[in-house]
Amino acid sequence: MAITVLDAPTNLGLRPPAPGFEPGCAKAPAALRGAGLLGRLAAHDAGELTAPRYDVSGWQPGDGVRQAAAINAYSQQLAQRLDKLLDHTFPLVLGGDCSILLGTGRALRHRAERENRRYGLAFLDGHSDFRHPGNSTAIGSAAGEDLALATGRGQADVACRLFEDADVVVLGIREEDEDRAELSGLGIAHRTAAGIREAGAAESAEWARRRLDELDGFWVHLDVDILDPSVMPAVDAPDPGGLEHAELAELLTGLTVAPGCMGVEVTVFDPDLDPHGQYAAALVDTLARGLAPRVA
Repeated sequence: MAITVLDAPTNLGLRPPAPGFEPGCAKAPAALRGAGLLGRLAAHDAGELTAPRYDVSGWQPGDGVRQAAAINAYSQQLAQRLDKLLDHTFPLVLGGDCSILLGTGRALRHRAERENRRYGLAFLDGHSDFRHPGNSTAIGSAAGEDLALATGRGQADVACRLFEDADVVVLGIREEDEDRAELSGLGIAHRTAAGIREAGAAESAEWARRRLDELDGFWVHLDVDILDPSVMPAVDAPDPGGLEHAELAELLTGLTVAPGCMGVEVTVFDPDLDPHGQYAAALVDTLARGLAPRVA
C-alpha cells in the first residue's frame, strides 16, 4: 500500500520552552513537507488535523497532566482519522509532540477490539517516557509520559491501556534512563542506543521484529531525539549518546519492511531550532531511506 501522510501539528504534550512561549514542534509537518518529504516518498496527502489552542498559562505543579482535556479530545479525533487510513494505506503521521501516540494508539486499540486482534508498538525514542504517579511526582507533560499513559498508567482522563506491556519494544533510550529497571520488571523489552550500536541497527530491528511478529501487526513511534544532538539538536530534550542518521535509517528499514508494520509516526522535531533548514533536510533524507520498503 502507498504511504499517506497525515499532519498532526500539536504542542499540547509539551511544557512551554519559556514562560508565555509556545514550543515549535507543531511546525514540524510544514517544515518536513517543505524539505520535500512527500515527493521523496511518492506519498499521498491526507491533509492536517488541526490541534486545539496551546495554553501557555494556567498550569501549576501538582495540577497533573497539562491540557489533559484538549489532549484527550484531540486523541479521539486523530484516532478516527487514522482508522480510516489504515484500511487502504500505510500512514505516516507527522507530529507534533509525542502525545499523538495516544491518538494513533487508540486507533489501533479500537481496531484490535473490533477485529479480535493484537497490535504492538515499536517505540523508538531517546527517552522511555515512562513517568507516572507510581514512580514520579513530576507529572505534567504528556510528551514525557506518553508510553506510561499508552500502557494504562497515569491520570485517568488521559491514560488508557492501548498496548499491553508484553507487546511493546523500546529502542534507543540512553543507558542512564531512570526507568530502565521498571521496564524490565514489567516485561517491556528494550535496547539502548549503545546496545543498538553494539549489536548493529539491522540486527536490533530483527530482534524487535522477533518480539512483534507473533502479533497481528505493530505501529512504529519515532521521536527524533533518538538521534544524537550532534546530528539532531532541534528537539525538545537533546541527550548525548544517541544514534547517527545512518543507524536510524537502517533501524527503520528493518522495521518497516515487516509485513506486519502498519504505519509510522514522527515526533518532536522543532523547526524553531533549525533556522536554516539543514536538520529538516537531514531528517527527510533519513525518513526516505528508512521508509524505502514502503515506497510504492
